Amino acid sequence: MKIKSIRAFRIPNLTVKSGWSAEGDNGAARRAPWQVNAEVANPMSGYARYRLRDTWRAKFDAVGVLVTADDGSWGFGTTAFGEPTISLINDHLGPLLWDENPMATDRLWDMMMRIASPYSAAGLASYAISGVDLALWDLKGRVLKTPVYELAGGPARERMFCYATGNDTDWHMELGFRATKLACPYGTADGLDAISRNEDLVAKTRELIGPDVDLMLDCWMAFDVEFAVRLAERLRAHRIKWIEDCLIPEDMSSHVALRARLPWMTLTGGEHWYTPYPFFNGIRDRVFDIYQPDIHWVGGFTACRRIADIADAAGVEVILHAGMNTPYGQHFSYSHTNTRWGEWFAGGAPGLPLEKTTGFPGMAVPKDGYCVPTDEPGFGHGFTLAALEEMAL
Repeated sequence: MKIKSIRAFRIPNLTVKSGWSAEGDNGAARRAPWQVNAEVANPMSGYARYRLRDTWRAKFDAVGVLVTADDGSWGFGTTAFGEPTISLINDHLGPLLWDENPMATDRLWDMMMRIASPYSAAGLASYAISGVDLALWDLKGRVLKTPVYELAGGPARERMFCYATGNDTDWHMELGFRATKLACPYGTADGLDAISRNEDLVAKTRELIGPDVDLMLDCWMAFDVEFAVRLAERLRAHRIKWIEDCLIPEDMSSHVALRARLPWMTLTGGEHWYTPYPFFNGIRDRVFDIYQPDIHWVGGFTACRRIADIADAAGVEVILHAGMNTPYGQHFSYSHTNTRWGEWFAGGAPGLPLEKTTGFPGMAVPKDGYCVPTDEPGFGHGFTLAALEEMAL
């Protein structure tokens, strides 16, 4: 069997569906979801006209990748960043993999990393590599008529414990989640009262959820070391499980400094690191207690496996960024012993069933705070070949 074609194409509306429209019938939705015009601390918070994330983030569509073999076998993967990623796959990476064995996922991943080396395998190239790699693993599962989690070693547990991310905390509790993560509204750029305003939100949330639900804080690259230390000290009484992603990702010296100044605080991050290489350095220097690669960004299933192996050898944990929101992340998480939790980004409107907030028709969703992936061959995403070929037109 040999690879016959690799095609990347735009997929509008594959990401989390809010189920909310200001103009239309919102059905079961009770109110707009938290992220509609939400004030969330971010790297551009210091620039007033771009304070809201949606004013400056790229509006590229999601990307689908269809790999087909000469015997008719096929697999489907997804990634992000629209036309730039599509061009990297269709005009460079993909054609150089034609006539290779599609089952040789490690070999093909290594080839793509080396092909992209003149312009760096990190960044946009890492998104492209991710999409192709996920499609290859899906094809492998379909050929062998087994779910990908079985190919990766089988279930590591009976079910995945899931936490919900977002600021509709009352809805998370109603859904049965026993852990929830807030998007931090204020960062370094917001002045002297930002720490107190963040503490107000955390205190109200802790009162709402009670003492027995874990509470985390996502800080999305909006802090410097001093702000992070002062906020962590202020929040001690509210029993925050971890502070996440609070510094510019490439600034490794600041990560090292923050670790030294907060030896008692659980620190997490890595969603904006690309390829396994920065994870090796971060794990070596122990800058985080939990590492959070995104399977669609970091280099796919193969890259995440390598990162998990490095982390496991060091005795630290991996929790994929938004790992429960796609079948790809679900299968990885379910099959790795040091991935004990899964993140569900709760972007749907409160009241809307979780099944209606995903773009993958065959994907499992959390129930009462736990999730078990589908046992369909491959990743069980639910798309037919005919549907994907129609999207690719």
